[in-house]
Amino acid sequence: MTARIGRRDFLRASAVAGLGFHILPRSARGANDRIQIGCIGIGGKGHSDVLGAAAAGGVIVALCDVADPRNPELGRKKNAKAKETTLLDTFKDARFFTDYREMIAAMPGIDAVTVSTPDHHHFHASMTAMKKGKHVYCQKPISHSVWEARRMAETAAEFKVQTQMGNQAHAGEPIRRGVELVRAGVIGKVTEVHAWTNRPIWPQGMKTWPKAEPVPKGLDWDLWIGPAPMRDYSPDLAPFKWRGWWDFGAGALGDMGCHIMDMPYWALGLTSPDRVEAKQGGGTDIAGPLRSTVTYHFPTGHFGAPVKFVWYDGVSSKDGVYQHTPPDELWKADFPTADHCFRRFDLILVGEKGRMFFGRGRQDWIFKPESLATGFTEPPKTIPRVPGGKRDGKSDDSGGPYVEWLNAIRSGTPALSGFASSGPFSETVLLGNLAVRLGKPLQWDGKNLKAANAPEADGIIRRAYRKGWEMA
Repeated sequence: MTARIGRRDFLRASAVAGLGFHILPRSARGANDRIQIGCIGIGGKGHSDVLGAAAAGGVIVALCDVADPRNPELGRKKNAKAKETTLLDTFKDARFFTDYREMIAAMPGIDAVTVSTPDHHHFHASMTAMKKGKHVYCQKPISHSVWEARRMAETAAEFKVQTQMGNQAHAGEPIRRGVELVRAGVIGKVTEVHAWTNRPIWPQGMKTWPKAEPVPKGLDWDLWIGPAPMRDYSPDLAPFKWRGWWDFGAGALGDMGCHIMDMPYWALGLTSPDRVEAKQGGGTDIAGPLRSTVTYHFPTGHFGAPVKFVWYDGVSSKDGVYQHTPPDELWKADFPTADHCFRRFDLILVGEKGRMFFGRGRQDWIFKPESLATGFTEPPKTIPRVPGGKRDGKSDDSGGPYVEWLNAIRSGTPALSGFASSGPFSETVLLGNLAVRLGKPLQWDGKNLKAANAPEADGIIRRAYRKGWEMA
């Protein structure tokens, strides 16, 4: 029998802000005037980030992408109009750039930037902006390497800029209410968390680099590579398949960990694990695995006790039979089919009183035994709420994280997924990839960013940059 927690709708954010505003010097604007935004990366998730920032009240004054959407030879079907081109039509007064360094230098009046590039550019784009005093909204994970995440949090604090990571559901009601319930003890002291995803849904496990192909006209491949080692262009790298290559992406864990692991990491007050171990299948020196299980051991948390946090990616089904899932005893007797569990939820929290099956985009969570919810006095709402967000499994990019970020810029009150918190969280997520790539358990020294038993990890913890892209 299912126990349900009720939900409350929140006001939607305002419609897309008026267009056509020319950039003004900072001295000509008050603290509550329109926030002028430059958007770095406008394809894929970048498209919705541009529209989300505008809908939340930002004024889009610059668009930047290494692929010029005005060029018809970027691999699109004849007569097809790309989303990126549509953005140029929508924001007609926005200046277009291919290099974010040039955009930031040429438009000093920009207040803030969104960063929606492949992972290997997150650090350089965000740092370039923050060092010029620009506020930053960066997609998850905020960096490609563990050291970069630490450095980004330090830089945000140093330059006193308002930041936010693009794990959108963090701003929504399900995660914030889930945090309040767990902290209030709905399942008692939590000792284990099990989280899963069906990713990767892109190629991983590659053993060799793809054959070189001609670079499409309108794509600046040297800029796309940026700080990473130079590789020949191939459609097996860009525009979509970069996530599976270690040079450019952080695999399935990097893509989904900052979403799915978020609620329990926050609720349990977790910081840095002291041990991380991983099992994987199909991974290589150059590409992420087809599946992996990563176990983080946290010495303590909100309840003053150790927490074991297990991540599973590559969860898949054939004829309704799921593979690579948490242990059967945690879920199998509670659902009519495995599909009923693994499509509805993405977390199991195990506490001293029972279990909670949680999904970040819904609130019909299941508690076992059900008396945990029906006999529980719900705590007050103590975490600030934001208009918009993620509801019933559907994105609502008209508000939520973008509203929270812009409110932070206006008020000076940090967004709850700002780099001060999402930096350490990204470090933890990326540690799982470190264990996967090294193939050995890690004894982790979070303070000094060192794997005590694996000095060979140093080059992954802090990656080298291509000449001309050095940054400290």
